[in-house]
Amino acid sequence: MAKLRIAQLANFVSETSGGMKIAIDQLGSGYLASGAERMLIIPGPRDLVTETEMGLIAQVRAPKISSTYRMIAEPGRAFDVLERFSPTSVESSDKWTLSKVGRWAAQRDIGSVLFSHERLDDMASGWVRSQRMAKPVVAAMNRRLAAGFDIVVVTSDYSAGEWRGLDVDMRKVPLGVDLETFNPDKGAPSPGPRPLQLCYVGRLSHEKHPQLGIAAAAELHRLGVDFEFHLYGAGPDLNAMRAQAGHAPVFFHGYVRGRDEVARRLASSDISLSVSPTETFGLAVLEALACGTPVVTADRGGASELITSRCGEWGTPDAVGIAQAIQRLADRLSDQVRTAARSHACEYDWQTPVARMMEIHEQLAEKGRRSR
Repeated sequence: MAKLRIAQLANFVSETSGGMKIAIDQLGSGYLASGAERMLIIPGPRDLVTETEMGLIAQVRAPKISSTYRMIAEPGRAFDVLERFSPTSVESSDKWTLSKVGRWAAQRDIGSVLFSHERLDDMASGWVRSQRMAKPVVAAMNRRLAAGFDIVVVTSDYSAGEWRGLDVDMRKVPLGVDLETFNPDKGAPSPGPRPLQLCYVGRLSHEKHPQLGIAAAAELHRLGVDFEFHLYGAGPDLNAMRAQAGHAPVFFHGYVRGRDEVARRLASSDISLSVSPTETFGLAVLEALACGTPVVTADRGGASELITSRCGEWGTPDAVGIAQAIQRLADRLSDQVRTAARSHACEYDWQTPVARMMEIHEQLAEKGRRSR
């Protein structure tokens, strides 16, 4: 079989990006280790192609849309880079300006896969505060997306929900966690009497729902619970969240550089909060579990599928529901719970999703060869 040449494309990727960047990089590294050639196309301040140990990294000149992110406004620039790379298959992690890459590929008998990292119907409902208005619009968008790609990959049952009923070849590929970087040896909660240590690792932006964790912290403070809530991350909603926290013992530490340091902060916490009800997967959940730290999630969304009663708790996505879940989990914290957390995370190594995605790319490349 001829060597695979896999092109990955994404918007909204920066040095401080979270889950999507980790997933793209881990898959890309796995493609290279499996013998494929790999190119990653992302937005940047100027057009630049660099050969790295992670394959070819192509920056496409793109405007800033926030202090952190750029978005490719002229997709033709990305297509020009693709033309020179001549991929055997393309993998897009974007539903916006790069959504036509599937049609570009089809015109050249190249297979295409859309990696669905977000659930647009629930995200849009949050923006316009109305599911009745958002869902028909998103359904129409998804029909066009499904028609433009050969395969759509989702990471959870929740993520699959917005594609049901559409004519789409959908594959479920749960992601993994770096079990070497994230492990209980990085630290442990301090022994002896002390406040319950809660943490959140992620972007401080409303679509990630850290404000729900702060609301739960305010409820715990009202109830007189002895705790500290430490947030590790940056984002546009920092000032609003400081005001929301009020007099509750909530501490904002900013963006933490280095995955080892993130692992240390997680491992030294009692409970990690990943409470977004619209998260399609939840890499932060797996990273906490891999460190031996049990997790509280909302009782809906992809993150809720990543824990069991042995290593976490679920709560309704409101201040009282999450606060009650924290209290239930706090009441049964033990070495056995931390061991169960690590054991559960070990079911999610990166080799499995890489192997599944390689099978998809091999299938797409073979389909392209038969079409020529």
